[in-house]
Amino acid sequence: MVRLFGPLVGLFFAVALLWSFGVGALQAIREPEPATAVHEFHLHPKEVEFSFNGVFGKFDRAQLQRGFQVYKEVCANCHSLKQVAFRNLTDLGYSEAEVKAIAKQWGTKAKTFDPKTGETGERDNTPADHFPPVYYAGSGSPPDLSLITKARHEGPEYVASLLQGYQDQPAELIKKFPDAKTPDGLYYNPYFANLNISMPAPLMDGQVTYADGTKATVKQEAEDVAAFLTWTAEPKLEKRKQTGLAVLGFLLAATILAYLAKKNVWANKH
Repeated sequence: MVRLFGPLVGLFFAVALLWSFGVGALQAIREPEPATAVHEFHLHPKEVEFSFNGVFGKFDRAQLQRGFQVYKEVCANCHSLKQVAFRNLTDLGYSEAEVKAIAKQWGTKAKTFDPKTGETGERDNTPADHFPPVYYAGSGSPPDLSLITKARHEGPEYVASLLQGYQDQPAELIKKFPDAKTPDGLYYNPYFANLNISMPAPLMDGQVTYADGTKATVKQEAEDVAAFLTWTAEPKLEKRKQTGLAVLGFLLAATILAYLAKKNVWANKH
């Protein structure tokens, strides 16, 4: 009886699942979603040729240092990087002395707490400290950027496109969707999820003066900081790729050896 009952229960759930799927599909066909400004004007991130793209891609240390400079001089005023320690900057090519100086001169100091007196204070950051959180005085809460490129689809391309995407709202959009006009205090950006973002355009040509002499255009700054934030989110990206290639090579060699062994074992069985 139990053996008969089990398949019937499974069949019931399978039929119910197919029925619900069919009903949903029919409704989607009969009642298409109404056109919205987001559906028509939201843009897919631009394709960007980063050095770390592809199986054999690697970080460009010079670009990472430029991106860190953009973060330090522009983004760090509002956005934290709390998952990264100052000492990790040695991976970008900075010396221990340079990292120590960067930590000490960082604008936001490390917080201290004396459990005996209950008093709080501040001290200079050390290489062992993580980047201190930013206490934003304005409205809203700017996101921490440590993992932003992993938290967004096509993260590096998304960040680079968003930072370059600020523009006037198209007249065609306003004409077709009058209610979708960008509210006061927000800024139109077709790469943002709902087209309107509260952060004003943070970059402009010449916003930073690169130490290596690279011309600081908005495009250059956006791509450099996107590369840096890819590193903060995936600092072991290069090691992961190297490990993956080694594993694939081992599996390929093992497969060939197994095939040859099989041929040898069965050679005299016919």
